[in-house]
Amino acid sequence: MRTLEEKLIRAIKEKRDKRAASKLIEIYYKDIYRYVFKQTSDRELSKDLTQEIFISILNSINSYSFEKASFKTWIYKIASNKIIDFYRSKFYKYKTIVDEIDDYSLLSSENIEEEFQIREDLNEVINIVNTMNANIQEIFRLKVFGDMSFKEISVILELSESTVKTRYYGAIKKIKNIMEEKS
Repeated sequence: MRTLEEKLIRAIKEKRDKRAASKLIEIYYKDIYRYVFKQTSDRELSKDLTQEIFISILNSINSYSFEKASFKTWIYKIASNKIIDFYRSKFYKYKTIVDEIDDYSLLSSENIEEEFQIREDLNEVINIVNTMNANIQEIFRLKVFGDMSFKEISVILELSESTVKTRYYGAIKKIKNIMEEKS
């Protein structure tokens, strides 16, 4: 017996069914948006990236195989890659500089200073993660922002669970060491 998800995917693959595509997007939109938003903290950017992710999903759906991974696993891999691509882009680097300038002009109370420090720390962690190789970035993002288990990540990345854990904890150690050096 086929699940609704399987029926929708087959309809998209075989008939280019737009209603099936819309329904599939509707099922996963909130989860993917939340995953992206946790990493960007920007509503408009998250909407744009989520839209790009779903365009990529629909453009490459013919390469999806039910036998290799669950659909959820497959779309989170695409989402992770899009986010990594975004953080490597020139637009991100430009936007970061502009946002930093804008943020400095807003400081006027202790609460804002505390919020700014928290945001700065989060940005610092993301910047450190962005310097790591793509495989480690994927593991970190799926674990921290995707709230996935090591087992789920190992399926997505086709790695052993122990390899995923080793790389994740290695990344955490590296982040901690760099943050301690800077303080």
